[in-house]
Amino acid sequence: MAANMRGLTQFIADIRGARVRELEEKRINKEMANIRKKFKDGNLDGYQKKKYVAKIIFTYILGYKVDIGHLEAVNLISSSKYSEKQIGYLAVTLLMHENSDFLRLVVNSIRKDLDENNEVHNCLALHAIANVGSSEMAEALAEDVHRLLISPTSMTFVKKKAALTLLRIYRKRPEVIPAAEWALRLVSLMDDQDLGVVLCVTSLIMALAQDHPDAYAVCYTKAVDRLHRIVIEHEYSGIYTYYKVPAPWLQVKLLRLLQYYPPTEDTTLKNVLNETLQIIMTSSAEPSRNVQHNNAQNAVLFEAISLAIHLDTRSPLVDTAAVLLARFISSKETNVRYLGLDTMAHLAARSDTLEPLKKHQGTIILSLRDKDISVRRRALDLLYSMCDIDNSELIVGELLRYLKVADYVLREEMVLKIAILTEKYACSYKWYVDTILQLISAAGDHVGEEVWYRVVQIVTNTEDLQEYAARVVFEYLKTPSAHESLVKVGGYILGEYGHLIANEPGYSPLEQFQALHSKSQFCVAPTRSLLLSTYIKWVNVFPEIKSQLINIFERYRHVLDAELQQRACEYYALACLPDDNEMLQNVCEEMPPFPPRVSGLTSRLNRKMADTEDKRTWIHGGREMNLEQQMTTLMRSKQAEVPVNESTTASGAADSTMFNALAGLNLTMPSEAGESGAIPRLTVGPSIDKWYKKLTYSAEGVLYEDVQIQIGIKSRFQGYLGQLAIYFGNKVSAPLTSFTSTVYVSDSEAISATFAKIPANILASRTQSQQLLQVECKKVFTAIPILTVSFLAGAHQSISIRLPITVTKFFEGVKFGQADFFERWKLIGGSPRESQVVFPIALDAAGHIDLPHNRRIVSGNHFEILDGIDPNPNNIVGAAVLHTSVDGKVGCLLRLEPNREAKLCRLTVRSTSEEVAAEVQRLMEAALRTE
Repeated sequence: MAANMRGLTQFIADIRGARVRELEEKRINKEMANIRKKFKDGNLDGYQKKKYVAKIIFTYILGYKVDIGHLEAVNLISSSKYSEKQIGYLAVTLLMHENSDFLRLVVNSIRKDLDENNEVHNCLALHAIANVGSSEMAEALAEDVHRLLISPTSMTFVKKKAALTLLRIYRKRPEVIPAAEWALRLVSLMDDQDLGVVLCVTSLIMALAQDHPDAYAVCYTKAVDRLHRIVIEHEYSGIYTYYKVPAPWLQVKLLRLLQYYPPTEDTTLKNVLNETLQIIMTSSAEPSRNVQHNNAQNAVLFEAISLAIHLDTRSPLVDTAAVLLARFISSKETNVRYLGLDTMAHLAARSDTLEPLKKHQGTIILSLRDKDISVRRRALDLLYSMCDIDNSELIVGELLRYLKVADYVLREEMVLKIAILTEKYACSYKWYVDTILQLISAAGDHVGEEVWYRVVQIVTNTEDLQEYAARVVFEYLKTPSAHESLVKVGGYILGEYGHLIANEPGYSPLEQFQALHSKSQFCVAPTRSLLLSTYIKWVNVFPEIKSQLINIFERYRHVLDAELQQRACEYYALACLPDDNEMLQNVCEEMPPFPPRVSGLTSRLNRKMADTEDKRTWIHGGREMNLEQQMTTLMRSKQAEVPVNESTTASGAADSTMFNALAGLNLTMPSEAGESGAIPRLTVGPSIDKWYKKLTYSAEGVLYEDVQIQIGIKSRFQGYLGQLAIYFGNKVSAPLTSFTSTVYVSDSEAISATFAKIPANILASRTQSQQLLQVECKKVFTAIPILTVSFLAGAHQSISIRLPITVTKFFEGVKFGQADFFERWKLIGGSPRESQVVFPIALDAAGHIDLPHNRRIVSGNHFEILDGIDPNPNNIVGAAVLHTSVDGKVGCLLRLEPNREAKLCRLTVRSTSEEVAAEVQRLMEAALRTE
């Protein structure tokens, strides 16, 4: 650039040749004056504008304030020459902040460059949007960036930049991105052949899926498939191999993405994922001599371990991971120790048992004294997470000892964690009080307000603790130096409960007063205000020291601090009231217990440790804390639907005190068995309904067809199991790419439907592929599974249709004689186990009842047609048994009575399950009714 502009080259040389700062400033001021004059005169061509704007950019980079050249930079963006456009975009991104008025002038130029069929101009525009990141740009250009990302004609490097630009826009202005609407189209890009595009798109989807998990649920299958293809099938280009590790950063992102969703119930996906994780752990077990290889390999390994923990803490994979982690926390490499401790904290936060981790408790405690502060922090997190009722005294004791020599940046966090653990796992009142007061005494300025507030709250609410707390805090106050936080605790506790120990030797009212008041001169005004409240309480219960206390109030009536002065005046007036006046006694009544509430310590700690972009799926702390966190998240997500009364929530919430631990608090989470994802919107059409209707009583046929694709079904059912062979035929001359097929099951506790293997993501032209769907009926179900097929064929296509999997598919016909049939018919009885309906039917071409059609529908629903039971030959009687894997067998009987003259039909269904009777009646009516 400088070689083509002599003036710029000379300007840079002059600046570099300046021996002192003053000469440099003089040269710059001279040049800026010249540029200002040139801009004012006008009539500059593109080359001159480019040269002067380049000088301005160089000046700005040197750190000088620049207030000219903005309009000329905007004009350069509109140039057709690359060098001029490049300088214009560079100036815009450097010189203009996101709220600059000049940015409104460049939006149209940027949109024009995005629309051009010129990838270089596309990239310059994308750079500007991402770097400036203004709200106005985000709102105006998000659609254009999205179009560039999904366009089949876009180059791969343009797609990568477009994905990252959309990510920047989403983080800046999430409301301008219709995330749910774009979900399927964006997820389809995870099948792109270029791993660079997949990496960038996955970064975008990670951000979107955190806020819209249901809309992006289909990305779960894509992530598992891509991991399987990289790790097991070795489907990647050599350029994406980093020191023999295939696409490590993509693997890390895919593994993290899977952790944003509950563990899958799909057996096929689960098996593929477990196999992939096993290969990752096996291949990473032995370190290499190459540092870069180890770094990449460990990045993948630790994320794989985190996913294994997320999926199932009781799996053999986690046992393998625990062995690896034990080796890593003793590694000579600082980074490996850090990651090992962090991942072990994840295991401690989710695991049902901490016994495997306790074997390495000594090594973890030694890590508190590691030379690297980040490792020390992770060791602290791990000890906090692995603490339980058995090792709490040991861990809290170690943390207290380390607190005295810990880094100042760690102390506040350590105080919070020690306070939480002491409260949660206290096995006796004595240990709780001793530990918490030792903590306050040792931590000093690092004790936050929440800590001593919580101590006061617990002592007030626990009657058996009050006398001992008063005695111990008095002993601490007698020491030569006591921190102000300890004075606050002492002032409150002795003011409320000092009378409980006043009759014991060494704890007289006068001694309590002297111990507390001797510390007041070193305290700030708010603390002295609290002590004045303690003194007025003592006026009420210790009349023997009333004169000394009144003298204190008298002295403080003349201080400059308004709060202290007002308090002293009011308390002085109360103290001087006659002895028979009851006002003082009423004002100084003992504090009532605090209402039950969740400890503020935990929420304060979680706020300090909150993630910023990629959210953690767990928090530091034990399994119970993580279950509580999940329940809190669940309640917040439903808060908009069900208004919650604050007082009810507070009283209903578990009070996180030491007594909960002693009571054995047991928190359970709702079942996660249901499939994730929003209910698909069904594709509509008369032919679709006709095809589906026929397949409800046929074993094979067409389920869907259009100009691009045909979907056919062949099915067989045996007992409570079924198998559907789904055939996808590509009818066009181009391949269908990013081909995805998923099954949505709304009630996974009643029915499961999983593909036997992950389908291929490309359907070649004029070819057909087959996928096997395994089905299991667990209970009676009414919601029909939905098949969603999406693919790219120029544009993105998505089809959602019902699968012909009805409850009658799991019926098995039963033969009965006439006597047995009517005996069972009467035994079942009428309503509610009988469901009956009358509906219109069509006659055949000759005007007769279409008996073969009716028999075909009844037998197609797996009923055994019992001939000779009904004297009317047009009537049909059937019997069947429903097979379910959970609820066992359910009997069902049927009578179909058509009337030729009225063109009506009466259907009666009886079953030992009223739910089965109603559902069979609905299904049979839908198949037989005249449309």
